[in-house]
Amino acid sequence: MQQEVIKGISMFSSAGIAETYLEDLNIDIRLANELIEERANYYCHFYPKVDMVVGDIMSEQVFNTYLEKAKALSPKFLLATPPCQGMSSLGRKDYEADQRNYLIFAVLKVIDELDLDIIAIENVPKFLKLFFPYEGEVLGIVDILQRKYSHRYIIDPIVVNAKDYGVPQSRPRAIIKMYKPSYKWELPVAEKEITLREAIGHLPSLESGEKSDIKYHYALKHSAMHIEVMSHTPEGQSAFKNPVYYPKKADGTKVSGFHNTYNRMHWDLPCAAVTTNSGMISGHNNVHPGRLKSDGTYSDARVLSLLELLIVSSLPTDWNLPQNYKEALVRTIIGEAIPPKLLYKVLSTISVINPSSEEDKDVQHVNHIK
Repeated sequence: MQQEVIKGISMFSSAGIAETYLEDLNIDIRLANELIEERANYYCHFYPKVDMVVGDIMSEQVFNTYLEKAKALSPKFLLATPPCQGMSSLGRKDYEADQRNYLIFAVLKVIDELDLDIIAIENVPKFLKLFFPYEGEVLGIVDILQRKYSHRYIIDPIVVNAKDYGVPQSRPRAIIKMYKPSYKWELPVAEKEITLREAIGHLPSLESGEKSDIKYHYALKHSAMHIEVMSHTPEGQSAFKNPVYYPKKADGTKVSGFHNTYNRMHWDLPCAAVTTNSGMISGHNNVHPGRLKSDGTYSDARVLSLLELLIVSSLPTDWNLPQNYKEALVRTIIGEAIPPKLLYKVLSTISVINPSSEEDKDVQHVNHIK
């Protein structure tokens, strides 16, 4: 039975990458919030019908504006990705000085004021291990949620990896699921991993600065030193392992770096986790796997093209970017966001328990996975 459209809101929305496929689940986001205007502009480009509140949600005026609009909508779904620093241990003394640590409490204030059915709080896995001041104590976020909302919601924190759910990228994310007892929300069934070869192996090779006639498939331009060292670095290895062609400064001295920098990916594994600096060869696991050439060097001495980045991040290959998009910003917002297909798969298992069914067997799925 088809589920009616669920009205939703989002907080800390950035450019809305996480929301890419929510419409396919009949989740209609009506209201969003983003601190940085440039990212909010991208969001408005992708979702022109959504009401965007731009500004610091910790500001009383911005928060009250957002909450007033949310109350008028009577939403049933909330998606939030608060960029919280938190405390990594109980001994930190500088917690109160960093306002980022309190962003999660803006989410809780919204939950307090609305009659939401389903809440997804999404972040990096270490978010579940951070501590926050609450009622004179220092508690983990799940403990705080249990204390505040266990009478209203089932609270189920999970850590899922995108590579297990149809995304060709190893990207673990934490999702705190909160939902009323009238719902079921199960973990999706894990799927076979998709390798880089399967995901992008069909695309033509590109060298530094080269363009193709395929939309978004062009190579960023890299320095001569980067091209040289990566041309002599095989699949799955770092240029630091090469005794001759290793990263050098202008004076010839060796550049310092970690073992996974200046590093080519593996063809037969999912892509390494995409980060905000995916456009830098010196970043972590950013370099295309390459192909052995007849002269003994390796092709594709470059980072992934934007098209390849879209594919491994489960974004549409014909993504409707603004005409004059800034690639550095696009790579940053992709690196910050949960791969949208992962969120889609997690949310797709939500079911409404039919109260007329004595054995709770009759459920309405939000939608079926296509």
